[in-house]
Amino acid sequence: MNKRVLVILLSAFVIATACSYLVYRVVGRRLMATQRKNTSVIVAAADIKLGSVLRDVDLATSEIAGPVPKGAILDRKQAVGRGVISNLYQDEPILENRLAAPGSGGGLAAMISQGMRACAVKVDEVVGVAGFATPGMRVDVLISGNPPGATNTTEGTKVKTLLQNIEVLSAGTDIQKDEEGKPKQVQVVNLLVTPEQAEALSLASNQTRIQLVLRNPLDTKIAEPPGTAVANLFADKNAAPPKPRSTGTPHPAPKPAAHVFLIQVFNGSKRSEEKFVSSEGK
Repeated sequence: MNKRVLVILLSAFVIATACSYLVYRVVGRRLMATQRKNTSVIVAAADIKLGSVLRDVDLATSEIAGPVPKGAILDRKQAVGRGVISNLYQDEPILENRLAAPGSGGGLAAMISQGMRACAVKVDEVVGVAGFATPGMRVDVLISGNPPGATNTTEGTKVKTLLQNIEVLSAGTDIQKDEEGKPKQVQVVNLLVTPEQAEALSLASNQTRIQLVLRNPLDTKIAEPPGTAVANLFADKNAAPPKPRSTGTPHPAPKPAAHVFLIQVFNGSKRSEEKFVSSEGK
């Protein structure tokens, strides 16, 4: 082979090798720059029910590529011993807002926020909606009874809206649903209220009958119903209002005024006058 041709081929091979190496380095750097870093986060090893206290066996570690969810727990020590305030499911990352504050324990007490109270209300499972008031739902509290010291007793029992847009913490002694996921029929519901609302509920529980009314969680408007009495339910709304009754004695009709007639009589140069009185004006 010609020595000149061999030199050209060898030079081309060297140039191609160098170019390939440069391309590999450039592409490799770009891939490394765009490659997302994996982060280890703490997840639930199994389904964890609301109110449970996390143990080390309840936790597992999982690798997440890309951005870490806001509030995700990265260390087991930050989750062990804290109460669960919302149901957790297997392999779900554990977030700070799904756990109670450290040291608050588990159960219902861990779900009570600062400055609020959990007030147990006894309701009628037949008339009320206690069986459908699951944690997180919003209800209105209605009271019915006879107002003490009422002067007008003809209206009968009255009903009034006591509280509105109240969050349900739990229903009954068990804050979970049954095996089929349906709400349990119970007669006690725990409501999240302020201390002032707790006093009103406590007084109403002893003096009146309480019923819960479900509302849309997105409906936060506070209505102002006037309240309803039993007599108003049976009143005829189309009837004319009754005429006011007179409480005084009837006054006699005024007598017509008397009329006086004057007659002048001329007799020659003499003149005389005569007066006649008539009550009928004749």
